[in-house]
Amino acid sequence: MIDAKDIYLFRHLSDDQLKKLQSISFVKDFKRGELLFYEGEEPKYLYILIEGAIRVYKTDFKGNEITLHYFHPVNMIAEVANFENFPYPATAEFETDGKVVAIDFDRFKNQFLTDPDVSFNVIKSLAYKIKILNDIIVQNMMMDAVSRVAKFIDEHEDLFKELKHNKIASLLNITPETFSRILKKFKDQDIIQKKGKDIYINREKLKKYI
Repeated sequence: MIDAKDIYLFRHLSDDQLKKLQSISFVKDFKRGELLFYEGEEPKYLYILIEGAIRVYKTDFKGNEITLHYFHPVNMIAEVANFENFPYPATAEFETDGKVVAIDFDRFKNQFLTDPDVSFNVIKSLAYKIKILNDIIVQNMMMDAVSRVAKFIDEHEDLFKELKHNKIASLLNITPETFSRILKKFKDQDIIQKKGKDIYINREKLKKYI
C-alpha cells in the first residue's frame, strides 16, 4: 500500500485514521490502453490517480471518441459521479502504464467526509473539474482552431511534446489534418522551432494567437 500521506487529501490524517483508510482501499496497477471505468458504469470506488496518465473521453452517436481531458498524478478521477450518485458520464482510459488508489466510496463518505480538511480538499478538486468544464465550453464555442492549438501549447507544453498529434487534435476537437496545418504555420513563423530532439516555443509570438 502506498503511503497515504503522499496524497494531498490525507497528509493531515492521524495514524489511526490512516489505518482505517488502508482498510477500505487498495492499489491497482493498469497497463496502457486498459480502462479505469467506462461511460455508463455505476461508480463504486473513489479513484485517485497516483501514477501514469489517463484520458477521459465521451463517445458520440457515430462511435467517435471526443477527448475531454488528460489527467496526471495526483488527481481524483470523476469524483462527481460518486458524490452525485450517477453513472460515469465518460470513459477513462490509461494512456500509459499507471496506478490508482481505489477507495470504497460509501465507507469513505461515512468515515472521512466529516473531517473538515478532507472535505475542503474534495471541494478544491470539484472546483478544478468545474474549471475544466468551463475551459471545454470556451474552447469549443468561442475559439477558432488556431487559437485552440495556441492555447493548448501555451498551457500544456509538456503534453504538446509528449502526446501524439492525433491525440491532441482529438482533445481540441479538430481533425489531425487541421492540426498539422496549424503546426506548419507556427513553424513557418518560428513560433515552434525544433533543434535536434528539443522543441522550443516562442511564447511572445504564440500569445498573439490566443
